[in-house]
Amino acid sequence: MQKRFERTRSSGYMTNWAARLFARAIDRRLKQFGVSSGQMPVFFALGDGAALSQKALAAIASIEQPTMAATLSRMERDGMIERRPDPRDGRSQLVALTPEAMEKALKVKEAGMSVNAVALADLTETEREQFLELLGKVITSLEKMLED
Repeated sequence: MQKRFERTRSSGYMTNWAARLFARAIDRRLKQFGVSSGQMPVFFALGDGAALSQKALAAIASIEQPTMAATLSRMERDGMIERRPDPRDGRSQLVALTPEAMEKALKVKEAGMSVNAVALADLTETEREQFLELLGKVITSLEKMLED
């Protein structure tokens, strides 16, 4: 007899559900700044003034190149990033936040931290550390599986 699927007992379903809720909550906080949760990895990678290639940004964010290309196109359209020639490789470009986006970078970080605080508020400090450690192990296992 086949066991009935219970979504609340599925790690994949529950993780995906939490991720969607995190994104909605963060998007709600970021909307006033004209930023979306999908742009957060770019802000985190470039928020210290760095300039990186699109390929490097995609790797850091752990997303596919076409998704990063679309994100960067929207951000460029909205005046959040600028592209400049890579001085080490004339065929390549580096991406950097514009001065206006650099001013938003701290607000983006604060929005993420605020939503994380709310999401984990009912956990003890020990539970928070365990949760992040266990989630890290799950991520590592999935990354290994996808490398093969």
